[in-house]
Amino acid sequence: MSHSSENDESTIPTMSEDSNTLGEIRINHSVVASIVRLAALEVSGVSAVGGGFVDGIADIFKAKKGDERGARVDQDEVGDYQIEIRVILRFGVELATVATQIQERVAEQVEKMTSKNVACVNVVIDGVRTNEEEAKDDWDHQPHTD
Repeated sequence: MSHSSENDESTIPTMSEDSNTLGEIRINHSVVASIVRLAALEVSGVSAVGGGFVDGIADIFKAKKGDERGARVDQDEVGDYQIEIRVILRFGVELATVATQIQERVAEQVEKMTSKNVACVNVVIDGVRTNEEEAKDDWDHQPHTD
């Protein structure tokens, strides 16, 4: 029986082999995907990640296995992260500029939080949304009390 979790986790390199005698630290790829989504949402001009609104921070972290909500994380032969993120941007922004900012922000946050290198961040723009569409979509996700 093979362990598929090996592919979904990465080990953080420690300073030297002797420096951490308590054991190894592994980061599940779904956690890295959460960092990717949160970092992208910090970029001005990003309306949504993965085509849908995030209803709250808790929602981001309880995404089920396989339900990556617009962010995919893989690793190359040397263990660097290869990231793909799908986004909806706000109407009127310069798409290429915002996409570049997403790449920079995601790489910066993932490297800072995981101490691992990011080989690439591929941004797929799935659409644009006006402020009116955002407000309507946001309203649709509110619990209705009537």
